[in-house]
Amino acid sequence: MLNYLTIPEFDKDFKKLTKRFRTLPNDFEIMKRASIEALYIHKIVSNAIVPIEGCCGENYTANKVRKFSCMSLKGKGAASGIRVIFVWEEEKQLISFIEIYYKGDQENENRERLKEFLKSNGLDD
Repeated sequence: MLNYLTIPEFDKDFKKLTKRFRTLPNDFEIMKRASIEALYIHKIVSNAIVPIEGCCGENYTANKVRKFSCMSLKGKGAASGIRVIFVWEEEKQLISFIEIYYKGDQENENRERLKEFLKSNGLDD
């Protein structure tokens, strides 16, 4: 069983996006089962999740969910443009959600937020 954690900045991002994309809470739960749990519990490798270069260490990996199907963005399927940034700590079986964003609003993840999370949690090797 995986443990999930969100940081306050993620919660704020999520709430803001939910106002625009009403199906996001349900879509997010589906993504957790179909992508994250498929990879870390069932060991099903896909291109839905990619590691973020320069943000991985011995005890953790920072990842980006690139394939996120959002029902509010009809006709786009998994290429909806929603991105989820998280850190996986295998030893703790912990997924920490750092950021969620829409590519129409910002091109890439907030590296400073990610680095600050890693530093504040003693993960910056």
